Amino acid sequence: MKLTDIRKMTTTELVKAVIELRTEIAELRRRLHMGETSNVRDIRGKRKQLARMLTVMSEQLAKEKI
Repeated sequence: MKLTDIRKMTTTELVKAVIELRTEIAELRRRLHMGETSNVRDIRGKRKQLARMLTVMSEQLAKEKI
């Protein structure tokens, strides 16, 4: 998901997406440790996407408080 798409999302949509993304990351880590997958790039990409979402969400929350 691109940054422009993330910025168009509302705060509640971002919260739902962050929760979903965190569960996906946990599942990918579990699969990595169990030996079901060896692709670490998926985890890295999901973590970067999570960081983008959290950054945009914090910006939106800061604007709402003003």
